[in-house]
Amino acid sequence: MDRRAELIKAFYRGLPMDRVKLETQRHGFPFLEQLLADGAELDYGELTLSGTLHKYKLSQVPAEQIDRLLQAHVAKDGNVCLYFGAETNSLFCFNLDNNHKENNTAVIPEMEFAVRALREKLTAAGCEPLVIASGRGFHLWCRLDGPVANARLYQFMLTVAIRVAAELEAQGRDHRRVKFNFYPDPRTQNTVSLRLFGSDHAKNRVFSRILGNDGLLLDEQASWAYFENYLREKTINVENFELALKQ
Repeated sequence: MDRRAELIKAFYRGLPMDRVKLETQRHGFPFLEQLLADGAELDYGELTLSGTLHKYKLSQVPAEQIDRLLQAHVAKDGNVCLYFGAETNSLFCFNLDNNHKENNTAVIPEMEFAVRALREKLTAAGCEPLVIASGRGFHLWCRLDGPVANARLYQFMLTVAIRVAAELEAQGRDHRRVKFNFYPDPRTQNTVSLRLFGSDHAKNRVFSRILGNDGLLLDEQASWAYFENYLREKTINVENFELALKQ
């Protein structure tokens, strides 16, 4: 397996890997037969007419097929998106989207402030995030060394986000211009997935670059190096997370 695929598998090992959403330009009955040949079941397929990627939600996916899908993911032959566990998770993610209607791919000042403030608060609490450009905003992933109940993860994310929104307002900025989504979210647990690092965005075909600590986006090679270092050095101890939640 490609070293990059191994890194992806290791980073997201806390998420269920028996169900995925696949985004790909491929379609048709021969492709579908190939996709289901190993025993995976098709929950739904969505064929788009707008030039973006077609989407397939698969369940009961065998481990060998996951490996092949991750290999295709890093080869940019199809994006893999994963869902969160129903009860506990060892990963959680803040998904910040630009709510600016005229151009929702621009990094507006409110987004820049929110990402910086959120990163600073999480890092100060001992939960340094991995910040990835997502097309309409940023994903801030935190990786734990063990599972935590979803209710506690959600409580932590909501509390931190409220403080960031309050700081936005205190600076005279409208917090509603940044849309905060939290994963895992009990309301969307089996309906919403997140695209993994290492892919190109579905619409603009731009690589999911990592935002460095200096506030600048890294290039693709540097992003992979940062990702590997984060996996090795920045995984969060569950006890430290519990202390951060109490704070």
